[in-house]
Amino acid sequence: MGDLLLGAVALVLVFEGLMPFVSPRTWRAMFERAMAMTDGQIRFVGLASIALGLVLLAIWR
Repeated sequence: MGDLLLGAVALVLVFEGLMPFVSPRTWRAMFERAMAMTDGQIRFVGLASIALGLVLLAIWR
């Protein structure tokens, strides 16, 4: 179980690092747009990400 969690965290870090590495200008613009969002919009994006992740986990398992 611990190895699976460590692998998942490592994969998240790889995906999180791809955008700033490949296209820092686009990443910066995307971050600026995110800063202009309301708390409710950010929460919705977070909820949608959680839901998508749970669906993907259910399919994978």
